[in-house]
Amino acid sequence: MSFLIVLGALLLLMFVAYRGLSVILFAPVCALLAVLLTDPSLVPPMFTGVFMEKMAGFFKLYFPVFLLGAVFGKVIELSGFSQSIVSKVIALIGRERAMLSIVLVCAVLTYGGVSVFVVVFAVYPFAAEMFRQSGIPKRLIPGTIALGSFSFTMDSLPGTPQIQNIIPTTFFKTDTWAAPWLGVVGSIFMLLVGMAYLGWRRRQAAARGEDYGSNHVNEPEPVSTEKLPNFYIAVLPLLVVGIMNKVFTSVIPAVYGKVHTATVAGHGKPLTTEIDKVVAIWAVEAALLLGILTVLVFAFKPVKARFADGTKAAIAGSMLAAVNTASEYGFGGVIAALPGFLYITEALKAIPNPLINEAITVNVLAGITGSASGGMSIALAAMADTFIAHANAAGIPLEVLHRVASMASGGMDTLPHNGAVITLLAVTGLTHKTSYGDIFAVTLIKFVAVFVIIAFYYLTGIY
Repeated sequence: MSFLIVLGALLLLMFVAYRGLSVILFAPVCALLAVLLTDPSLVPPMFTGVFMEKMAGFFKLYFPVFLLGAVFGKVIELSGFSQSIVSKVIALIGRERAMLSIVLVCAVLTYGGVSVFVVVFAVYPFAAEMFRQSGIPKRLIPGTIALGSFSFTMDSLPGTPQIQNIIPTTFFKTDTWAAPWLGVVGSIFMLLVGMAYLGWRRRQAAARGEDYGSNHVNEPEPVSTEKLPNFYIAVLPLLVVGIMNKVFTSVIPAVYGKVHTATVAGHGKPLTTEIDKVVAIWAVEAALLLGILTVLVFAFKPVKARFADGTKAAIAGSMLAAVNTASEYGFGGVIAALPGFLYITEALKAIPNPLINEAITVNVLAGITGSASGGMSIALAAMADTFIAHANAAGIPLEVLHRVASMASGGMDTLPHNGAVITLLAVTGLTHKTSYGDIFAVTLIKFVAVFVIIAFYYLTGIY
């Protein structure tokens, strides 16, 4: 019965998310309903002592990353730098390679630190124009954008500043560059297989005589490429974020040591910080700050004109994303404390291989919650100690655990109720019926890629 209560809570949360209801509201409702059915007297203490503690802890740790990432993406957009980067990549790759051009544009922006939500808005007008000129069905745009922004640059390539690559650092005491070769292998697999799939879909449409189509909704205005910022200046903030993230990852431990203790007047007791738990977060935050300053140095005037309204929208979006994920994290903390969760952990322990165990656990919970960061947070909050113990027993470096968890979170997270999927379809004016099949194909490719890197690690020992 206790197992069914936990399963019911998970299914209920998935259902309300699929129906478009607020996770912020219903994550505590679903969690406390499970507590109520288990032991009614525990509802108030579980809410205050577990749900709110977990939720507040997540928000305290990760909100600055959400905030700075959103502001960085917004100033990149307001400055015209994103349009300049898109235009240059398209010119280099060629309009005849429309799909590859869009995938690479999305990859450059995402790996440079721009939020996947911002990338959708920035790239869609160019994708629509290129697909129209090339005679490619519009319904293939979402799958193309998904491959470029929701896959390898989000959680696989080493050093990516996306939140899915940051969360594991606090559990495994790693950094965003963990297991770089596994990340590269997984990325190459996703790119090659994904492009092969998209090319096959394009040839299928051409064989049926299908072109871009007509009577579409949300068609963008023709894109103007006149008076765009210089490409080399436009790409500089992305390089600053990537390079300085790596630099700060090395410099911060050297400056602060493993544990830093400071006496602060009026604080009452020494302020002690375990640096290995926060180094990756501090490094990304500092790099994003420098990226924002770089944009302002080179494009102060165009950004200034719309800075107030633009940053308000960015901050609101970052608040919503952070609180959504924090609420799911609180939900996971409550569920993990219930007796029924023991059945789940025992069942997962039946999977003898620690990497496969972690991959399946993170993937399943990311799929249930419809959130890569939310599902991974729930899984690691509940089972990170178990994963670490098994990995240590098997002689597996924690860097490998980091990369597997990060990539697994970006697998089945893009089920139909995923927020990024819903946003992508809304922006492009398409529906689940017409275009979700291709997004799901990318989802399956991401899912398989996790097991490809696990096999690669066991065969070569390289990570």
